[in-house]
Amino acid sequence: MSALSFATCAALPVTPEPARGALAGLRRSLAVHKAARAELPAFGAVELAPPPAPARLALPLRVAAWNLERCLFPEESAAALGGLDVVLLSEMDHGMARTGQRHPTAEIAAALGMGYGYALEFLELGLGSEIERGFATEAENARGFHGNALLSRAALARPFRLTLPGLGQWFFDPEQPRLGERVAVGAEIETEAGPVVFVSTHLESACGQGHRAAQIGALIEALEAEFPGRPVLIGGDLNTGNHAGGDWRGESLFEIARAAGFSAHGGCEEAPTTRPSLITRWPERAMKLDWFLAKGLVLGPVAIRPALDATGRPLSDHDRIETEILGLAPAQAA
Repeated sequence: MSALSFATCAALPVTPEPARGALAGLRRSLAVHKAARAELPAFGAVELAPPPAPARLALPLRVAAWNLERCLFPEESAAALGGLDVVLLSEMDHGMARTGQRHPTAEIAAALGMGYGYALEFLELGLGSEIERGFATEAENARGFHGNALLSRAALARPFRLTLPGLGQWFFDPEQPRLGERVAVGAEIETEAGPVVFVSTHLESACGQGHRAAQIGALIEALEAEFPGRPVLIGGDLNTGNHAGGDWRGESLFEIARAAGFSAHGGCEEAPTTRPSLITRWPERAMKLDWFLAKGLVLGPVAIRPALDATGRPLSDHDRIETEILGLAPAQAA
C-alpha cells in the first residue's frame, strides 16, 4: 500500500536548470525514471502556507474543484472563486515559462485570503506542448513545477501528499517530457461539525480505466489507514472516459469508491465539464471528467460553472464544479 507523506516545507526545493537539462537527456526507462524521481526532494513534501486569519468553517460551507490548465490567468481565476471556503485545484504551474514564471496557487490563495498546500505532480523537462510554447515568456523554466493544490480559509491540519500508482508515462512523451507521477494532496480541515478530510487529486489521462481504478483504490486505502472513520471529500479531474469516446460510465473507479462508502457527484450526468480553451482548441472533445467523491457527508446539488472570465475568455479547458457541504451523514454526526 502506498503511504501518505506528511512532510511539509515553506517552499519546494528547486532543481537548478543544469541538473534539469541533464534529466531531460536521461535514457528512457522505468527504472531510470524511478531512480531520478527518488533523488528529488520536491517530490516528497507539501509546500504549505497558512491562511492569514484562520477560521473554523461554519456549515454549510462552499467548495469547488477546478482543473485550471496551467493557470494562465491567476487574477481572473481568483475572481471566479470568490466566496468559497475550500478550493481543490489541479494542473497548477509554478515557475513555468508558459505562465510567466509565476506561482498561481500562491497568488490565488492570497487574493482569496486562504492558506494552501501545493504538491508537485511533474517536474517539466521542457516548455510544454507546441501551443504552450507560444505562451512562454522565457527560453527556460525557473522551476518547472506542475502540480495540485488545496486552498482553505481554515488551517490545514496534517497536510499530506500521496503519489498515485503510475508507469512514468509522461517521461516517455516526446513533446511534453516530464518526471513524476499523478498525485493527491489533502489535509484535515476543522468545521463546526468536526474535522473533514479534503483531497485534491488528478488521475491519469494517458491510460485505460483500470489504471485510474488502481489510483482511486490506492488513495482510498491510504486515507482509511491514516484517517479511519473520518468524513472525506475527494475532488478533481478524474479523467473519466478520457481516450474512450468520453464515456465516463465505463470507469470501474466508481464501483471501487462506492464499495468503500463513497458517493459520486458530478452535476447533471449528461453535462460535460470540458470546453475549448486557449491551449486546448478542439471543440469536439467534450467530456465529463470532473467529480466529487464524498464519504460521511451530506452534499447539496453540484453545479458546473463555466470557465469564462468577465469578457467571455476561457480560463481553462475545464469548467469547475461547486457544491455545498450541508452537514455530516447521520453515522458521522452521531
